[in-house]
Amino acid sequence: MSWPGRLFDMRDPVVRMALLILAGVQYLLFVPHADRPPTPTQWILAVLAFTVGLAVHRWPVVNLLAQAALLTVAIGLVDDFTINQVGASWALLEVTICARRARTIWLSAALLVVVDLTDSLGDPAGQVASGAVGLALEVGVPVLLGLVIRTNRELSRQAVERALAEQRQHASESRAARADERSAIARELHDVVAHHVASMVLRVGVARHVLTDLDPRVGEVFDDVHGTGTAALAELRRLVAVLRNPDGVRGDAALTAIEPAALPAAIGASIDRARQAGVTVEADLDPAIGSLDAVRGMAVLRLTQEALTNVAKHAGTSALAHLVVAVRDGSVHWEVTDNGRGGVPVGVPAGGGHGITGMRERVEVLGGRLEAGPTDTGWRVRTVLPAVAPAPVGSVPREREAPAGTPAPEPA
Repeated sequence: MSWPGRLFDMRDPVVRMALLILAGVQYLLFVPHADRPPTPTQWILAVLAFTVGLAVHRWPVVNLLAQAALLTVAIGLVDDFTINQVGASWALLEVTICARRARTIWLSAALLVVVDLTDSLGDPAGQVASGAVGLALEVGVPVLLGLVIRTNRELSRQAVERALAEQRQHASESRAARADERSAIARELHDVVAHHVASMVLRVGVARHVLTDLDPRVGEVFDDVHGTGTAALAELRRLVAVLRNPDGVRGDAALTAIEPAALPAAIGASIDRARQAGVTVEADLDPAIGSLDAVRGMAVLRLTQEALTNVAKHAGTSALAHLVVAVRDGSVHWEVTDNGRGGVPVGVPAGGGHGITGMRERVEVLGGRLEAGPTDTGWRVRTVLPAVAPAPVGSVPREREAPAGTPAPEPA
């Protein structure tokens, strides 16, 4: 805090006392007193005022009582009691700044008025009027300055409270908006996507029972489609349940989670499905992935599923994909590369997907950065998920993405 700020900070009265003592010493040493320099009594009373002020600066009312007593003694013993007057006025300022009740302020001011009036007893009317002006300066100025400081401090406190209240309200409105958005997404997933997926699974199941003389390979395809659709429907229902209960979501890091021990098996199932589609998959999985937290575990699973699906769609069913998942110093290093050879399966729509975008958003929420682009032999997608997710970072710089004009497979 700057010196002007500390000067009127109620928590730092020692700074004001130091300033008062310095001013008093300079007054006694350097202010001309004609042919009457300060007497020993003046020095004693001044040193007592300085000492008492430092000793009891944490108790303003006690300081005021002591300074008023010293001022009363000085009025009766010395002619120039300016130091004790200033000390008493400063003590009144401290009381005005720090007092919790207004009554304390006015009682303190009344005490100082009574003490000052003892100097005017028996004086002519003209001197009494002159003393009244000095009394206004000695008592009125400290009270006025103290009230101004109290008011400014109270206004600052109210401004801070209003800012905190607005921040809490904004956070509450943001949570409510996210909850409404999740509810809307949940309705769409339930009413549209889940309905159609359920219809597809039902029709595939009927086809399996109606067509009894199918080639075994076609039967395997039907079984795979039926199993995949059933699993997708279960995950959709689970996602809808989570979306409709925002309090059950641990932050915005992921909408679903997976048990850590089940992650290796879930990744293995994704690899098997890719191999059933004709893709050759080489997997290098770190055994430590079984100890990942649920949120990052789900992120690794979803990234793997999306990346292997993109390989099958864009690199062709005869492609070779290499999956690497490693845990180093708590961070998850994930990468999928393919050789990019082979034709695109018939019936797969070209382009227009949002797979890479969704992968990037999932990674950035966890504090990582997704890199996706062509290599000399094919396509590569990789990221590092930090051990402790910091604030979301920006998207991947454009120079790390696929160069403009480079022929590359469209994201899913």
